[in-house]
Amino acid sequence: MASPLTTLADWQQAYRDGASPAALLPALRERLAARGDDPAVIHLLGGAPMQARLEALRALEAACPDRAALLRAHPLWGVPFAVKDNIDVAGAPTSAACPAFVHTAERSAEVVRRLEAAGAVWIAKTNLDQFATGLVGTRSPYGRPASVAAADRISGGSSSGSAVLVARGDVPFALGTDTAGSGRVPAGFNGLVGFKPTPGRVSTAGVLPACRSLDCVSLFAHDVDAAAALLALVEGPDGADPYSRFATGPAAWPEALRVGVPAHPFFFGDAGYEAAWPAATARLEALGHRVVPLDFTVLHEVAALLYEGPWVAERHAVVKALLARQPEALDATVRRVIERARDFDATATFEAQYRLRDLAVRAAALWQQVDVLMVPTTTGHPRFAEVDADPVGVNSSLGRYTNFVNLLDWCALAVPAGHTPAGLPFGVTFVARTHHDAALARFARRWQGLAAPLPLAWPRSEPSLPIAVVGAHLSGLPLNGQLLERGATLLEATTTAPRYRLHALPGTVPPKPGLVRDEARGRAIALEVWAMPERAVGSFLALIPAPLGLGSIELADGRRVHGFLCEAHAVAEAPDVSAFGGWRAYLESRH
Repeated sequence: MASPLTTLADWQQAYRDGASPAALLPALRERLAARGDDPAVIHLLGGAPMQARLEALRALEAACPDRAALLRAHPLWGVPFAVKDNIDVAGAPTSAACPAFVHTAERSAEVVRRLEAAGAVWIAKTNLDQFATGLVGTRSPYGRPASVAAADRISGGSSSGSAVLVARGDVPFALGTDTAGSGRVPAGFNGLVGFKPTPGRVSTAGVLPACRSLDCVSLFAHDVDAAAALLALVEGPDGADPYSRFATGPAAWPEALRVGVPAHPFFFGDAGYEAAWPAATARLEALGHRVVPLDFTVLHEVAALLYEGPWVAERHAVVKALLARQPEALDATVRRVIERARDFDATATFEAQYRLRDLAVRAAALWQQVDVLMVPTTTGHPRFAEVDADPVGVNSSLGRYTNFVNLLDWCALAVPAGHTPAGLPFGVTFVARTHHDAALARFARRWQGLAAPLPLAWPRSEPSLPIAVVGAHLSGLPLNGQLLERGATLLEATTTAPRYRLHALPGTVPPKPGLVRDEARGRAIALEVWAMPERAVGSFLALIPAPLGLGSIELADGRRVHGFLCEAHAVAEAPDVSAFGGWRAYLESRH
């Protein structure tokens, strides 16, 4: 019988309610083993390693018998997860879906170590396109997992098994990898969230490279909150990974964004993706965003470099010894792709790097027109027979909206977007610039309709300073752009404590108010609190003219934040407009 525990929240609630990992985890393992020859799974945890993990969980519980406190300290205590089998787990075999390559890992990948430190338990090593080469999920001698939605259609790759185990409800989350879309395409085909962070945000130490300079560890989950909370637990610098370069970006974006979409989207096949796409763009508009059609030519040119350029030589660097010694050990299509590395020399490699730099400058110009991109996660959902007939061509079509992201150093988040007329899952992917992972997750959770408070764990963002504005900087008013152009985001609309007076300062352009504290006659004044990146505060201060300045303002709930105050002498002859309760109401009264 299938477990009623499906999502990360389900498992965490079960443990809050007193469930025991010693009961749940062996039962899950037995359910997975009972499937027999499961094409999604290469290796299961069991025997002595399972007992060792259960002992470790018991030791944590003994050290902290208060279950609530235990789960605060170890939020993934007893939660099972799956690991793509190109990611090392200490004491377990790593195959990369190639039996001739199998070896036992001495040390777990850093990402696995961080999850285990939070209390999680790996339960399965999962199938993949061999050596993480493919977006189809069919290039493995261990079997060909199908989409959970249709047994005759592919699961997507290369992180095929990881996506399938999450979509089936076997585990609440799983690790994949993503070089060209492998953490996004399987999410789209199986109705999941797939989070591909900015390259370098999560350590790839202990991950068998596909393209070492581009690889990312990705996360599959059922909802954005779970994926983001998991990213928060595994992100961060790692001295053992020379490509680690953790940095933070903005926490959030404004409520209404300019969202770039392909002006001429490409689709193929009979899955009904073309018919499903207009509903996704309409949904964006319903959420208050502006849809901006873009020419994606430069992005397609970047994407073409990944397999048509010398980056394929990074794959060759990993398997060259095996390829020379035992070429028949490689899947025929994988071998065909990797052997193309021999077509490139050092000169071609540098020429491609120059070409990428040029294209990256042109691609960056898109961010002058839009705040975020939305693309179809992939372009169609082929059947196994279609892939067999044209394995390279179909794979290339699937990567049309994924291949460019890592080459440009951007982040991406794949999310479900309903179903096609054929009843298949349809997904879209939101793409943001480098280090905007936290803001991207907040944006995507609104797409999913998640209104609950943010999880306790959330991807880190750059330091910011709350600043209260009461006048021309309010949303929609003339100086609000000074906040937006510095990356400030609206946190809340509230009021001051009932201890302030508001005056209309004469002769100001645009019209501005002056807020002063008045203990005797004060009242509550409407304001907005914005989070401004600390790096931008200095340039913002330089724009504030006398008699205004930033001081400490008391909010209705007693908190104090920095905000606009006025020198007392400047309001002596200024009209008192406090009775309107705020500057916006005062302006409206004048029309």
